[in-house]
Amino acid sequence: MDEASPTAAHGPQRDLTRGPIGATLLAFAIPTLGSNVLQSLNGSINTIWVGRFLGENALAATSNANIIMFLMFGMVFGFGMAATIIVGQAWGRRDHDAARRAFGSAIGLVLAGSIVTGALGWIFAPQILTLLATPGDAYGEALAYLRVIFLGLPASMLLVLMFMGLRGIGDSLTPLWFMGLSVVLDAGLNPVFILGLGPAPELGIAGSATATLIANVVACAVLIGYIYLRDLPLRLIGEELRYILPERDLIGTIVGKGLPIGAQMLVISSAGLAMVGLVNRNGVDTTAAYGITQQLWTYIQMPAMAIGAAVSAMAAQNIGAGRWDRVGAITRSGIIYNLAITGAIIVVALLFDRPLLSLFVPEDSAVLGIAEHVNLVSTWGFVLFGVTMVLFGVVRANGAVWGPLAILFIAMFPVRLGVALALRPTLGADALWWSFPLGSATTVVLAALYYLHGGWRKGALLTPETHCDERSHADVEPGGNMRPAS
Repeated sequence: MDEASPTAAHGPQRDLTRGPIGATLLAFAIPTLGSNVLQSLNGSINTIWVGRFLGENALAATSNANIIMFLMFGMVFGFGMAATIIVGQAWGRRDHDAARRAFGSAIGLVLAGSIVTGALGWIFAPQILTLLATPGDAYGEALAYLRVIFLGLPASMLLVLMFMGLRGIGDSLTPLWFMGLSVVLDAGLNPVFILGLGPAPELGIAGSATATLIANVVACAVLIGYIYLRDLPLRLIGEELRYILPERDLIGTIVGKGLPIGAQMLVISSAGLAMVGLVNRNGVDTTAAYGITQQLWTYIQMPAMAIGAAVSAMAAQNIGAGRWDRVGAITRSGIIYNLAITGAIIVVALLFDRPLLSLFVPEDSAVLGIAEHVNLVSTWGFVLFGVTMVLFGVVRANGAVWGPLAILFIAMFPVRLGVALALRPTLGADALWWSFPLGSATTVVLAALYYLHGGWRKGALLTPETHCDERSHADVEPGGNMRPAS
């Protein structure tokens, strides 16, 4: 077993098992928040390009296509999250070889999964859009956009996987720099391919997807080169390259934990697809309003996503190091930070909703008034979402996947969609918007009960260490995560 200290490795790795918990958590979370800001800013800039240049139909098309991509993303994302748990716990034990084995296995599994998913998505994109009841005026543009996005799925998944792996060893700065590279390329190339500037072809909405594809491929390739140039701990050289073909024990661990984590993504995505189907039945204006409101929600969720990822990485390293005395304090710090930061952002979003939402559509658009109403009814519930992200991040760090999966299913389907359908005859479209905070309230209550009484501390996550033919046991049971933190 490699006993070298993480702080001695090349690059900005951070030992999350030492030092003051609050300050360490915040220092690790800020670069992750920066990455999330850049990613969301990229999506917003692209939405502005599409809305300003191509109009409401194109906005509705991207809204439908993006929820489908989240569904496809979830099918392979769980494997990367499971590997990240193992990487974090192995790093906490100072076992760098086990971390590389898990990372290599995740690369092989995720690349294979994303290639298959991308191919199937390209083939069945028309059927998927039809099932969603995509408005006829937006169907053609949604199909063109979606098919190009599917082509870029392997590169985007590999980029996210490398970001997750680096955060697992305590490095949240490197993902920030390379997210910045991807955003600059994507935002800059969008108008080039949408309008056909210079020698570029005029591709319309497919040009936005093409810019995303190019940005992810370039950022992924440059990050791989950087990892080897700087000799970062997760690089695979020589015989270590065979780790990309995972051993049976690693496959069992990653798939056994990854499938339920991926299923959590699928639950969220399928509920989102069902919601889009209900929203679409209210016309193109409502669909476009929902799409630009989701852009605002993306920013509101960012602190919760960043702090949840930081809590998960800290908890995984401390569990691997046997520092259970720090896990409860990590949870409390994460909840306090989320309540303060997410609450403040919600206040800003409610006070300045019109100028923020009018970035995406003209001031006189009928879409704007609908979006303001959606924001007023639904946005406050994201403060509850932040607490859930912390609780799920901690139990995920110990390999827990089944409890959060059950909680999400209950909150998304019997509660959120049930409320939307049951109250629709009385409240109309407002039933859709009220279902969001009610679903969030259900999730946080059940997540708190699971954290306090679920027994997630008593299981065992196997981390293969075949070079010494041992198994490392961290206290765990199944439990999981809601997103990627991309």
